[in-house]
Amino acid sequence: MKKTVSVLLIAMLFIACKNEMKDNSTTIETVKAEDITTSIYPEAITKVFDAHGGIDNWNTMQTLSFAMDKSTGKEVTITHLKTRAERIETPTYSLGYNGETQWLVEHEGMEYTGNAKFYKGLMMYFYAMPFIVGDDGITYETAEPLVFEGKTYPGILISYDAGVGVSPDDQYIIYYNAETGQMEWLGYTVTFGKEGKSKDFRFIRYNNWQTINGLVLPKSVDWYTIENNVPIAKRNTVEFTEVLLSQNAPEKSLFVKPESAKIID
Repeated sequence: MKKTVSVLLIAMLFIACKNEMKDNSTTIETVKAEDITTSIYPEAITKVFDAHGGIDNWNTMQTLSFAMDKSTGKEVTITHLKTRAERIETPTYSLGYNGETQWLVEHEGMEYTGNAKFYKGLMMYFYAMPFIVGDDGITYETAEPLVFEGKTYPGILISYDAGVGVSPDDQYIIYYNAETGQMEWLGYTVTFGKEGKSKDFRFIRYNNWQTINGLVLPKSVDWYTIENNVPIAKRNTVEFTEVLLSQNAPEKSLFVKPESAKIID
């Protein structure tokens, strides 16, 4: 029963999002003229953005949604890119964030055992690379290149200003193809719930892309095992399906806390 309810709700999410896109054809006009432009970015990261369709094109988008197949069933994530409101729908639970409050609904008595605060925005960040590192409050530096199977990838180290997000000590390194500018690897640290920066990087390989609305985004990504802080061998693959990217905003009702939901403190 819970899977049937979840499937119906997932369908409603997509219908609501698509209806909003159909009805609100002028929504994009509300985006302010002072939004970020490529002129403020260093040359290296601009080269990466351009190889993926351009940061200016990305900044016109307001809705991103995608699905992933998990052991417990399909997981659908819908994000309002301007407010970062989010809804994650699965057969066993729903997680939402309305821009201020995060909430959780456990379906039919199923207990949620994850860390809701840590998971908020996590997969969207990985999916929206490299554009997600075009946000405000970011510092770019040149990183040591990554050498994998005899090929060298230049790196860009991304750090956050104090107070940005729930884990401002997190760092990312985008490794890219020196000739094409296309992103090929992501190194990242995890500092959630800890103090200070970490030197332990984890690695994801980006080598399977798809073009949506002129933007080159992942079709799948590969997590790698690590030795001595470098990737060694592919561990697992995560595929992204049912991708929807639009200049129109999703319905605000998608992110409203249901009466039965628990608030995540």
